[in-house]
Amino acid sequence: MIGVLPVRALVFDFDGLLVDTESAALHAWQETLSERGVAFPHALWTGWIGGVGTDFAMREHLAELIGHADAEAMREQWWTRHLALVDSAPLQPGVAGYLAEAVRLGLALAVASSATGDWVAAHLRRLGTHEAFTVVATGDRYAAKPAPDTYLGALDGLGIPAAQAVAFEDSPTGVAAAKAAGLHCVAVPNPVTAGLAAARVAAAHAVRDRAGAPRRTVARR
Repeated sequence: MIGVLPVRALVFDFDGLLVDTESAALHAWQETLSERGVAFPHALWTGWIGGVGTDFAMREHLAELIGHADAEAMREQWWTRHLALVDSAPLQPGVAGYLAEAVRLGLALAVASSATGDWVAAHLRRLGTHEAFTVVATGDRYAAKPAPDTYLGALDGLGIPAAQAVAFEDSPTGVAAAKAAGLHCVAVPNPVTAGLAAARVAAAHAVRDRAGAPRRTVARR
């Protein structure tokens, strides 16, 4: 049976969804590892996206391969490259208009991210979108995805039940977190996640090249 429920809130992932920081991270790591003659772990990278973080996971992986000291030195090289790329990264295409329309409709907005609060807040301020979000729930306060905690924290801060909220995610890990929290989830893969674990991204309630237009209702089975 299909019912129609009102939508009162939209909850967004951050990295790779609002801003394509994931392409920057990937390219910076590929360049850094190539210079050191270390193979890029493509299969592992797929599973890291959207969870505890590719930064932390890569450092742990490299520490096992080449030792902690060399791994940390490579991480510093990567970080410099990464910041140079991401500090000028714009909002993903269509995001600014989507947020403006959501505000016009009176929808509450939140971010649920496994990244740190400082990272997310700095980019939201840089892009002039921080005031649009009532709640920013991040991985330094809640368990990282695929645990549902960031979404549950966002909903708690908004005071809105999961049945009246829609999540937007770009990765299989994020989709799993949103669904575990009880939200209707729309997957919007980015250039990095578009070809990764397609079946798990498709586990979202809907998959879009772009998020479409905000709506006040959503059909639920």
